[in-house]
Formats: sequence, C-alpha cells, structure tokens
Amino acid sequence: MKKNLVNLMVVIIAATSFSSCATVLGGKVTQAQRTKPKEGEPARKVRTVALIADILIFPPLVVVDFATGAIYKPQKEKSSDHTHGGVGQTQEIQTANPSNK
Repeated sequence: MKKNLVNLMVVIIAATSFSSCATVLGGKVTQAQRTKPKEGEPARKVRTVALIADILIFPPLVVVDFATGAIYKPQKEKSSDHTHGGVGQTQEIQTANPSNK
C-alpha cells in the first residue's frame, strides 16, 4: 500500500512539473493573449501543439494555460505608423522617387 502511494505521488509530481506546456515553453505572454476579444473582433487562435501536449501529459492542468492566456498564439502588435499614416507615407515615397512610374 505504501509503495502504491509513493508511486502515485511520483506520477502526480512528474505530471504537474511537465504540464502547462504553453505556460512553460510559450515565452512571454502578450497583452493580446491575455485580453478577451470584444464583439466583432476575431477570436484568438489556440496553439494546437501546446494544447495536445497538455492533454496528453495531464489534462486537468490545461486550465492553467487558458487562465494565463499562454495557450493562445501571440498576435503582432499594430503600430501607429500602419494604422493612420501608412497610405500617406506610401504616397510620399512614390512622389519622392519618380523613377518607379
């Protein structure tokens, strides 16, 4: 009985130490990963490899990756240069270099 209990504890400790693959191996969690999308915004994409690894190693701890947002793929941050001034900047480059016509 004591040997079975020790084996069970070893399995639980090993499973928890290797769980939450996206949290451990996914790198820094961005603000876009933490924030739930608003209405009309596209849904966040899930890291399928990390999800499958979590399920295979120890399924109950998938919750950790979803709670931290690490399970979601990071999105590239939009800079202010591309949102408002991108077209104007492109036009300036085209007018400054007439050989592109």
